[in-house]
Amino acid sequence: MKPEYDFSKARRGAVVPAAPGKTRITIRLDSDIVDWFKTQVNATGGGNYQSLINEALKSYIRQQGLERTLRKLIREELRRVA
Repeated sequence: MKPEYDFSKARRGAVVPAAPGKTRITIRLDSDIVDWFKTQVNATGGGNYQSLINEALKSYIRQQGLERTLRKLIREELRRVA
């Protein structure tokens, strides 16, 4: 290392802090999954594949909540007619 580099006051951490409401994480995904999301973003003219993954996860969570609600309603209806 060159002597003119002075890291005595350096701090470890992210170079760019995460935006409010966002959490920086490290996650390992299968390469084919990441490739699929990147292909989807490129097919629509560009964007951020990580944002697309985030939206897919949000959609899945909403769907699970809806599915749970529907299952509960169906069970209640079946009990009434049985």
